[in-house]
Amino acid sequence: MSAVHSKHTYASLAGNDLSQYLNDSDWTRSTDIRKLTTYGKTNNVYKGGLGDGSTELSGVYDNTAVTGPRAVIEPLEGQNATLVYRPEGTGTGLPERSVDVVVGEYKETHAVADYVMWTCKLTHSDDVTYSTQA
Repeated sequence: MSAVHSKHTYASLAGNDLSQYLNDSDWTRSTDIRKLTTYGKTNNVYKGGLGDGSTELSGVYDNTAVTGPRAVIEPLEGQNATLVYRPEGTGTGLPERSVDVVVGEYKETHAVADYVMWTCKLTHSDDVTYSTQA
């Protein structure tokens, strides 16, 4: 098994690289599970249904007016945008995922003894494109 360090993770939203502002992210995929049990069975029967997914990005707030997370994410709230996610970083032969997302919640936290932090919740919409970077 080869371990991969998270520090190389890359994420862009609507063509804007947010990696330099991130300190945590997740990629979640799931599927609907449908029960198809009929009379006479002694155990349930299931089939997979439609796929679903979400991604959450979070990190250190930066007040850069044009490229910081607030400047990029707030105008996209309630809109669809493209998320590009590279869990092993950028480089030839490394995996890349791309999906249309609905930009949901953008949240800032302002703890008295800490830096301003932010979180953004994204809901995957339609099919995910899985590829290898060229």
